[in-house]
Amino acid sequence: MAASEAAVMSSSSLKTDTCSVLETAGTVAAMAATPPARAAAAVVAAAARTGSEARVSKAALATKLLSLSGVFAVHKPKGPTSAELLNRLKEKLLAEAGMPSPEWTKRKKQTLKIGHGGTLDSAARGVLVVGIGSGTKMLTSMLSGSKRYIAIGELGKATDTLDSTGKVTEEKPYDKITQEDIEGILQKFTGNIMQVPPLYSALKKDGQRLSTLMKRGEVVEAKPARPVTVYSISLQKFQPPFFTLELSSCANVLELTRTKQGPFTLEEHALPEDKWTIDDIAQSLEHCSSLFPAELALKKSKPEKSNEQVLSCEYITLNEPKGEDDVIKTC
Repeated sequence: MAASEAAVMSSSSLKTDTCSVLETAGTVAAMAATPPARAAAAVVAAAARTGSEARVSKAALATKLLSLSGVFAVHKPKGPTSAELLNRLKEKLLAEAGMPSPEWTKRKKQTLKIGHGGTLDSAARGVLVVGIGSGTKMLTSMLSGSKRYIAIGELGKATDTLDSTGKVTEEKPYDKITQEDIEGILQKFTGNIMQVPPLYSALKKDGQRLSTLMKRGEVVEAKPARPVTVYSISLQKFQPPFFTLELSSCANVLELTRTKQGPFTLEEHALPEDKWTIDDIAQSLEHCSSLFPAELALKKSKPEKSNEQVLSCEYITLNEPKGEDDVIKTC
């Protein structure tokens, strides 16, 4: 009896998930009718099989991850930068596939490519287009594509960053501004216009973003005005002090949401973070493949061999808007 008890105790002390092994009532019954020592051995054998199956499953996920190729969209929330969000996406995918940690990205052999095309400020939210595998080659086309935004502004306050994250630099009354005033000025912001990029932007000087230089207190010269095409602007709601455009007062942007970039829309295509899985992204790639003209369509690439010891990632970030200081970076 003592030997039997000892055998039962040793089996219970095994660091295995016996629940995953004893999946059927028949298995439970068989174990109950088996002497304790043999039962313990059965648990060990079943656990070994379970571990082997888990490794096979992870290898299959790794192979599937490395075979992903195309362009899809994710929903960027307010807070993180576009690059930070891309890192978060990458880490979730690698973790799901049981791949090595980020320090492996320093290895020379690079088998997983991921990047985004079109920067969204940390205070903005909405559609962020992502390329994976050979899809990173398509990201350049995202910069020249049309975009749609919803902006909520606040009258009466101006900030140094032009949005709510900056320091208030001026305050003016806004009580005389009407909805008709806003609607009457919309035409000045439509069509082919010349736009001076804000100093707090993703444009670069000597390889560094203007916004970074400004935050460090360095003197930054404004970039020259350049042509921009605004297809349409509409006033969706006017509840003073909130509006969508500046008038003869001062204002700042409270919220900025990119609802469309190229063929990708926020409602239909942008994956929320709980959908950042290998299977969900594969389905999204399949769904989004029909959004591009034939000349941009990607041929399905052959799955690459999965090798945990040589995996690393390549990140490609395209700065928006694209100008002489903006380059495709690979690191």
